Amino acid sequence: MSKVKIGFAPTRRSIFSAPDAIKFGNLTRDKLKELNVEFVDITDINSEGLLYDDEDMKKIAEKFKSEKIDGLFLPHCNFGTEYVCARLAKALNVPVLLWGPRDERPDEKGIRLRDSQCGLFATGKVLRRFRVPFTYMSNCRLNDPEFERGMKDFLAVCNVVKTFRNTRILQISTRPFDFWSTMCNEGELLEKFNIQLSPIPMPELIYAVNAAKEEKTEVEKVIETIKAEMNVKIADQHLENVAAMKVAMQGLAAKYGCNAIALQCWNCLQSELGIMPCAANSLLNDEGIPVVCETDIHGAITSLLAEAAGMGETRSFFADWTVRHPDNENGELLQHCGPWPVSVAREKPTLGYPLAFSYPGSVEAEAKHGELTLCRFDGDNGEYSLLLGNARAIEGPYTKGTYLWIEVDNLKRLEEKLVSGPYIHHCVGIHKNIVPVLYEACKYINVKPDFYDPVEEDVKAYLRGE
Repeated sequence: MSKVKIGFAPTRRSIFSAPDAIKFGNLTRDKLKELNVEFVDITDINSEGLLYDDEDMKKIAEKFKSEKIDGLFLPHCNFGTEYVCARLAKALNVPVLLWGPRDERPDEKGIRLRDSQCGLFATGKVLRRFRVPFTYMSNCRLNDPEFERGMKDFLAVCNVVKTFRNTRILQISTRPFDFWSTMCNEGELLEKFNIQLSPIPMPELIYAVNAAKEEKTEVEKVIETIKAEMNVKIADQHLENVAAMKVAMQGLAAKYGCNAIALQCWNCLQSELGIMPCAANSLLNDEGIPVVCETDIHGAITSLLAEAAGMGETRSFFADWTVRHPDNENGELLQHCGPWPVSVAREKPTLGYPLAFSYPGSVEAEAKHGELTLCRFDGDNGEYSLLLGNARAIEGPYTKGTYLWIEVDNLKRLEEKLVSGPYIHHCVGIHKNIVPVLYEACKYINVKPDFYDPVEEDVKAYLRGE
């Protein structure tokens, strides 16, 4: 489970009840603790533990920065002080969650204590004036189900944004010559998004593989793991190379401070090591270090986004859109030579040979069935977007490699999207509905959300708590 830390800054305005605002600030604290949300509080800033004063705002901003918060939560415990909230949000540059508890009925004298909803309208306007993107959670009670759901979704959004803004990808060699579709603009990724690449030549990987084999200890541990998790159908020397490659890539990712890897998986590698890298990729993918094929940098970014949106609760897999289902008009084959994590397999995988190559080292297994999210970050000509949608697994004929037959609502519409671009034949799948989280995260990372089915209004309704 990924860790996310938020800054908690409940707010009030002077003309409404301060005691009631303090009461709801404390009730909200208790609810966050009940939900196991990690938060940085402001009870040391003033006796009320509330945000309403500009001088306090400066102290709160410094505290939140020093604590390296991933998101800002602004509960409006009465009307709230909208300009102080906006100044704080502007200073922090993290995702912002705007919410207030639903008001009770007026008392017998017609007195209202908080008017939280009215304050939310005001703060939303001022945040827009400050050009601060924010997430809105419906004006609801603390014990309403939409509060817990909205909070968990916001934490996932924060995790996506944090991951995206701190991405460094280990690029092992160039893209294969024939794969012009996977070219990327390294300078533009850095300039637009602060996404960094750490390119290394293939000989550096080969050297690391040989060093791992010479050291033996870690390689032997990986071999035992493989034997426990897979049906091994390759020779011992090839198995050793698979394990050593896993150890080598993991070490190189740590050396260069990278959270994902894009690898030239063929054909120089085969002439040096005599294996496909798929199983080594699979093992790293299962440990939360995405490794993608054909040096697809945009694919690695997509994998990181999907993993972050899923909060580390389930692994993603990197796939080709391959062929249409022979019988289902909206069915499609997701497949790759064999790099999918063992944890997504429907059956015990086999470590064997891929479809299109004569070298050993690929995983063979059908993936688990169920509901999925499919996505792809991509761009060309300076424009970047994130293709989003849901799918469901269906039965289909056996094929080599790691694979899953899926069905979408309208395959022709999806097909047109993939051909027209800016997308290619690669995508990332995950056994979880992360579409609303990725959609909401797009507003913070300056990427356009792009649905392959017309579900944007449904996603917005979900995010509103409907």
